[in-house]
Amino acid sequence: MTNNANLAALLLRVSMGILFLAHAGLKIFVFTPAGTAGFFESIGFPGPLAYLVIAAELLGGLALIAGVWTRWVSVALIPILLGSIYAPHGAAGFFFSNPNGGWEFPAFWAVALASLALLGNGAYALQKART
Repeated sequence: MTNNANLAALLLRVSMGILFLAHAGLKIFVFTPAGTAGFFESIGFPGPLAYLVIAAELLGGLALIAGVWTRWVSVALIPILLGSIYAPHGAAGFFFSNPNGGWEFPAFWAVALASLALLGNGAYALQKART
């Protein structure tokens, strides 16, 4: 049976999954993994953490789109967004339109992930909910 919660879960899962794939693609194809690692080091994070973030964004994005382990994946991706609030976006202020992008978008994205963790996969997912 179709209900609004199932449609909400689908919409959140797919849209956030696509956004994570886009961000992973940006780090892989535009900035390059080595360039991303260098950027991480320049803002005080260990360079190898960049490779873990790229992998999490890529695999997490695919899992969200497919609807596999949605609750766990959503919770696991929240620290990435909190880290992006801490550095580099936190110092830029709240609004994402500020120079260097503020923390408005990552904060909203983290809340959306928490909401998806509460919603779960929904009916339209490869992994069906346990009854």
